[in-house]
Parts: sequence; structure tokens; C-alpha cells
Amino acid sequence: MNVLIVGGGAREHAICDAVVRSKNATIYSVMSNLNPGIKRLAKEYLLEKETNIDSIVDYAKNKHINLALIGPEAPLEKGLTDALTKQGIKVCAPTQNAARIETDKEYMRNLVQKYKISGQLRYETFTDTKKAKTFIEELQGNVAIKPIGLTGGKGVRVAGDHFTTTAQAISYVDEVINQKIGGTAKVIIEEKAEGEEFTIQGFSDGFRILPLPAVQDHKRLLPDDQGPNTGGMGSYSCKNKLLPFLPKKDYDQSVRIIQKIIQALQTEKCPYIGPIYGQFMLTKDGPKIIEFNARFGDPEAMNVLPLLKNDFIELCTLMIDGKLSEKKLEIEEKSTVCKYVVPEGYGIKSMTGEKIHVDEQAIKKTTSLLFYASVNKKDEDIVTLSSRSLAVVGISDELTDAEKICEQGLSQIKSDHIFIRHDIGTKTLIEKRIRHMNIIRGKL
Repeated sequence: MNVLIVGGGAREHAICDAVVRSKNATIYSVMSNLNPGIKRLAKEYLLEKETNIDSIVDYAKNKHINLALIGPEAPLEKGLTDALTKQGIKVCAPTQNAARIETDKEYMRNLVQKYKISGQLRYETFTDTKKAKTFIEELQGNVAIKPIGLTGGKGVRVAGDHFTTTAQAISYVDEVINQKIGGTAKVIIEEKAEGEEFTIQGFSDGFRILPLPAVQDHKRLLPDDQGPNTGGMGSYSCKNKLLPFLPKKDYDQSVRIIQKIIQALQTEKCPYIGPIYGQFMLTKDGPKIIEFNARFGDPEAMNVLPLLKNDFIELCTLMIDGKLSEKKLEIEEKSTVCKYVVPEGYGIKSMTGEKIHVDEQAIKKTTSLLFYASVNKKDEDIVTLSSRSLAVVGISDELTDAEKICEQGLSQIKSDHIFIRHDIGTKTLIEKRIRHMNIIRGKL
């Protein structure tokens, strides 16, 4: 089977790795940067912008692609799934309409409201700064401000983290509207949810989901959750599918919320096929919806895909055929820790074109996994681009051991101009999360 994988990041490298473990799959890749990990696994690749729909469709037709997998959100927003499907190519990714649960935050909130799905936050959308000011004051400034469209995970501003006064909040609302951040002169303002964030990913065939282990991502650049928001500096998961602060009843409730979203989209006549990602805040009142993503998470994909025991291509085929009910998801009962290596200045102004020395054989000996992300390979050199460079994943029975293995792998990566957030998955940070959740729920 000829499989096309669109995207050149670490998430797509992890997808390629899962495909390679399947039977009789030949990988073709479309990526905007020359990811050395994907290049090694693919039979052929095309260097092309992932939103250049016509070029990708032509490539897929020329290479007789049987199945396409789409990693990033931008080509979903542009309708790549629809365009490939029109050419008779099977795609395990949502259509442009179904992907609106990520690409249009207003659509997602309205869908949750229409179908009375639990976990909703109070929200309103605005194109007028003065009206937005009234709503912000009504909520006493305790809000999250989001552009309606895609911003690469970096457009959200939250009270207490990014601003402390109503004036600062209004200033950002004005910026979003006037500069059309996210692609439109509109902003969504939500009440701020207090608690601990977590992610649940799953596979959907349009009718039901098969959920994967919960993962906690770390958006802040610096240790102890300081510094600017990023696309995600790393993440961890536990062998019991839960998290140290996340009880099973709250995990199950979150899965039910994702299931309700899938059912709502089916009723709306835009069935959702492919991987889905729900981001939640665990509050004193249970899980609240932060957002949905129409794809695997990045970095969260690197926590779960290496644990998958099922044939990945078979799962994709079952999703497309609406037959997930015939399959039981098999996941290794292991804990994982993923940490990103990023270029110096990432989150503010990245240093690009800097060499990174990666000793792949030494990393392999530590049993950690290496996934390349936003880098280019020039001759024999790996060089930085502006986004996250590569990720290392440690896997073991216990979370503490997985974190140590991850660090052992990271020690084999050398450069004068990289940064790593080393506290992800450590005992100190985990205990902080547990303590915070206990305070939120009145147990301390």
C-alpha cells in the first residue's frame, strides 16, 4: 500500500514510524522542510508547502497513493482531505467542514452549546472592542482571549498568565481584531477555567472513538511554567492511561465529551474521520473543554503512537470504513516522557541555521526515541529552523525512569544554540501538579 504522509514535523515523523511498523506500507512524504527522520523512512518525498493543495493532489495521483494521512491543521483548513477524496484517494483525516472543530473556535463552542455537551465554558464572540470590554468586566477580567482561527497554538492570552488588568486584556482584543490574527477580525472570549490541563487523543470512524492514554503538555517555554507560550515544550503520560492528578471518572467523562462531539458532527452531516484531540482543564467541577484539535497533538503524538500495538494502517482503514467497533485498541502499559530541543531564542526570536550534532547511535543505546521536527539537513549537518527542532522520548514502566531515559537521550545532542525545558516529567513538577489540583478541589 502506498501511503502519503503530509507534514514535516516530529508528529509526522512519529506517524511515519507507526506506519513503518505496519505490514506492506510504502511511505511517500510531502513536507516543507527536509526532515531527516522522515526522509530515511520514505521511499520518496516532495518538498512543498503543506497548504499547496493542487501540488499535493498531483503528487498523490502520480505516485498512485492508496491512503493519505495529514499531520498539521493548516492543510485541513484548506480542504486537502476533500481534494484528495475527490480524486478517489482514501484519506484518514477530517474534511474541511469536520475540521472546523479546530479551525473555527466559534463553531466549536456553538456546536457544544447546540447539543448541550457537558464541559462548556461561558463565552461570547466579538468584532467590536467596546462590546468585548463590557463582557470582560462582567467576568471581572478572569478570561481567556482567543483568535477565532488558527495561530499555531500561540494566539491564546489568559488572565494571570499573560495579562493582569482589564486594559491589557482590551489591548489584546483590539490587536486581534485590527490585525486579523487567526485570519479574521473576530475574537472569542471565554471564562478562565482554573485547574490542570490535559489532553486525550483518540481514533474516530465518524460514529465512535477509541481513546488513547491521557497526556499532559507543557506550553510555557521555561521551567516551572514561566515564559511565553509555545507550540509545546514536552509532555508525559502514565502506564495506567491516567495522570497523577486525573482520576478515572474524569478521564471517562472527557472521553464521553469527545464521543458526544463525534455524534454531533454526524448529526450535522459532516462525519469526523481520523485522529482527534480534546484538550481539557480539570476543575473543581470536573473536566471543562479548552479546545478540540482535528489531528494528533504535537508533542502528544510522540507519547502515544510508540505504544500502539495495533497495526496502524489497519486502524486507519477501519476508521475510513466506519468499522472501529470491530477492533480493540491495544496499548503498551508504559509511561512516557517527551522533551523538545528548540533553537535558542525560541518563543521570542529563534536563532536559525545553527548546527545541531545528533549522535543517533548513542541515543538508540539509551533506548530513548528520537523524532526530528523543524530542521533541515544540509549535506551532513542538521540545522535549526525557527520552530522546535527535535524531540526525544523516554519509555519505561515508571514515569521517573522514563524521564531519566529521556534525559540520557538528550545528553547525546550537542549545540551552542539550543534550549531544553528539563523539568518536564520530573518528580518535583508532578508533585506541584498534584498539590495544585488538591488545592483547587479543596483537599488542602
